[in-house]
Amino acid sequence: MINTKYKDRLFSFIFGNAERKDWTLSLYNAVNGSSYTNPEDIELMTMEDVLYMGMKNDMTFLITDIANMYEQQSTYNPNMPIRKLMYAARFYDKYIHLNKLNIYGTRQLRLPIPKLVTFYNGKDDREDSILELKDAFKAKDGHSTDVEADIQVRVRMININYGKNRILMAACRPLSDYAWFIAEIRRYNKTMNIEAAVDRALENMSEDSMLKKFLIANKAEVKQMCITEYNEAETMEQFREEGREEGREEGELLHLIKTIYKKMLKGKANDIIADEVEEDIFLIEQIKQAVIEY
Repeated sequence: MINTKYKDRLFSFIFGNAERKDWTLSLYNAVNGSSYTNPEDIELMTMEDVLYMGMKNDMTFLITDIANMYEQQSTYNPNMPIRKLMYAARFYDKYIHLNKLNIYGTRQLRLPIPKLVTFYNGKDDREDSILELKDAFKAKDGHSTDVEADIQVRVRMININYGKNRILMAACRPLSDYAWFIAEIRRYNKTMNIEAAVDRALENMSEDSMLKKFLIANKAEVKQMCITEYNEAETMEQFREEGREEGREEGELLHLIKTIYKKMLKGKANDIIADEVEEDIFLIEQIKQAVIEY
């Protein structure tokens, strides 16, 4: 399932911008404790404008022999290792074709080393952690199995909410400014709509902020990204609230979402899905968009 109109997140718009590789490099150095100085060492390889299996890669880039796959998540997702596995497969397929490598030859190929990072800035308080694919491998009864998996994926999750990871923020000023900006939007969004909250946050941003001129220069696009992200979060909350009001158990709602997702993968149109699950087409469209996002 491919959607060529999928819009970038604000995070990837800032740090995955080909014209501001210095910010990408600053983020990389802060995360890894390195000291690279040449932004041209960065080679962006994000799968842009392609939505695959309901997932969008935020940012992938090469530096020397390291393949960095970065994602920003405003909702905690323990399944990120599964998503990263799928991103990695597509990345290496692309890398092998671009470099005309022969995977059927007798010589061992040399591939970039994958480093998988998720930057979390959701409202729930989450500690930095390592998410592992092995936690998804369970027996049918839901318990862990003694069988050792032949595939392993580890994802480093870093909390980038404002006030968290101060050493990391000090090492990357654009990241610190981004965290402040998001926190400020959330603060004003409690009493005004998201568009007005974005305006107020920009007004309050310090003049020495590394992001301010960039965000103002791209204000219309920035506001649209923020509106889209926050509307999707509100939609998910509305689903939960409507489910409670109508007496729908969360298990039933989850079952509905899974059912719709499976029908999405089969390429079925929204009106067909609505008829098959006996739900309003507007609800199908909203759930479909939310599933694509999360």
